[in-house]
Order: sequence, then structure tokens, then C-alpha cells
Amino acid sequence: MEGGEVNKAAITIKDVAREARVSVATVSRALNGHENVAEPVRKLVLEVAARLRYTPHAAARSLSSRRTNTVGVVLPDLYGEFFSELMRGIDQVARARRQHLLVSSYHGDQEQQGAALRAMRGRVDGLLVLSPYAESPDFLTDNLPQSLPTVLINTYLPGEDHPVLSIDDHAGAVAMTRHLLDAGHRRIAFIAGPDLNFDARERLRGFRDAIAEFGNGAEGIELPGDFDEASGHRAGQELLAAGALPDAVFAANDMMALGCLYAFAQAGVRVPADVALAGFDDIPLARFVHPSLTTMQVSIAELGDKAMTRLLQLMDGNNTETAGDKHTLVPRLIVRDSSVATSVATR
Repeated sequence: MEGGEVNKAAITIKDVAREARVSVATVSRALNGHENVAEPVRKLVLEVAARLRYTPHAAARSLSSRRTNTVGVVLPDLYGEFFSELMRGIDQVARARRQHLLVSSYHGDQEQQGAALRAMRGRVDGLLVLSPYAESPDFLTDNLPQSLPTVLINTYLPGEDHPVLSIDDHAGAVAMTRHLLDAGHRRIAFIAGPDLNFDARERLRGFRDAIAEFGNGAEGIELPGDFDEASGHRAGQELLAAGALPDAVFAANDMMALGCLYAFAQAGVRVPADVALAGFDDIPLARFVHPSLTTMQVSIAELGDKAMTRLLQLMDGNNTETAGDKHTLVPRLIVRDSSVATSVATR
């Protein structure tokens, strides 16, 4: 306020409303990122609040609104570019709506996952959960807080009413395998993901289906992997040790493809002149390695964005869709230098 009439140590929402010449309700909506505020008004309120150094009292706001303005995010891991991109998409939407994030990872351990979900109760207004491990969906059901708005990401949970956003892993794997077959490659090695991971199972199923559909002349070679660079490197070394390289290698994610690429480079094997290589996910690094990586593009940040947006709709009561709606993102084939078509007969 002019003339220093307001004690900045005791600024309240009423002071912001008085200075901006709007109602307290309008200030509250503007600061909380609600959409029903005109943009010029929102900008004015934010400028006044910043000038007066007004900070909402979180505890008081929680008591009055029964909201914590915090969203819980439970992931199997935080390591790797997939989770980094997913969190980027989630965070962009959260920041726009003035929401805080409480993030926990359980490293594939079911008991830790249960503990993380239980710890979220009373601390968050909604939950985003990524649980790709298919060994016991009943465990997840038993530990999800029933009264808390929840959106599942890439999670197989039959019979549940929670919204689910997922990737069509099977279709993506079929498309990539067909691309390699159409390029003339017949012996194709597949580096699989973790056995209990639902995404990994669907990508392996898509690879097998495409090989079987092609029929005689196509051979699928399967190697174990763990969705990390080290397992891709080990698979590459295993292929090198076998003597005759396959025509192409399809890794179930980009991180394993990059590990395999490094193993080939160490051995002086040229990609794609000696063997073609492809991945899945299209992480940012995929286009900057040499050769650039052919992959199935999953808009990972968009997946996080859509999941967070859907959760906020549930939290606000703006539920225009059925509770158990399913949204599936279809990956897109991105052809780069690592799988340039080569005549197998000339090798």
C-alpha cells in the first residue's frame, strides 16, 4: 500500500484484495490457479501479492479449505531420462496451478510401494501412481487410499475405477519390428525389459507377434535386460561373443539401446553398416548420439502433463468423464540413422 500503511510482516489476503481492488474470493482463485479468473485480473493479483510479499499461510489455508495444495507422485524409480521427462510434464502443470509435489519412489519393492502410498494419506489432495509391475495388482488395490482422487500411469489394474493413462506398448513394438523387417533385416535380436514389468511384457509380446506374423525367413533372438544402460551393454557383449551378429537389434527401451551401442562401438562394430539398432521411448538423448537412434516416440512429458491435468479435474470435481476412463497414447515410429536400410544379402 502507498505510504507504507501496511505492516509487511502481517500482510493478509484482505490487504492484497484491497490493494488490487478485487474481492478476497478473486484473490484466492487467482493465487490458486483456477481458470475462472480473467488473465489481466490474475496478472494484477500476482503483481500485488509479489509487491506486498504476501505468502498464504499453508496451515490456515489447509484448515479452512481442507486442501493441502499438494499432489502425491509415487514412482518405481527416479533415475533415468524417462522419469525425468515424466516429472517435467507433471511439474509444468502443477506449477501452473500452484500445486506442490510430494514425490516418492519404491525401486520396484512392493512393500516400499505400500509404505509410500500409506504415507501419502492426509498429506496430499490427490495421487499420481505409476506401478508397471504386474506380479500382484491386488496389492496395489489394497494400498490405494480409496477416498483420494487417483490417476494411474502405465499401470495394469483390472476392475478398478481409477482413470488410467498408458502407452500402447504392444502396437509400438509391432511397428518397430515391422520397420526392421521391411528394411530387409531377418535375424532380429530383442533386448527385453524386466520380467515382471507390464510395459516390458507388452513390448516383448509385440515383437513376438510381428516376427510370427512375418512367417518363414524371420528369426527372433531374445536377450534379458533390465531397462538400464548396463543391461543393454551386457546384451551387446553377449551378441558379440556369439560370433555371428544379427541383422538388427531392437531394445525394449532407449537406455538399453544406448548401452548396446556403446558395446558395439568398443568392439569396432559399425551401426548401421554392420548391424542396425533401434530403441523405444525417444528420450531426449536419442537424437544426439552418433548415429542418432531410431526409436518409437512416446511423448513422455505429455503423458505426465495429461495425467496431472486429469487428476486436477478429479480434485476440482470437474469430472466430465467416467471415473474409470482409459486413455492410451500410441507411439510414433521415428526413423533415424541407426537403422538405415541395408541389403542383408551384401553383408
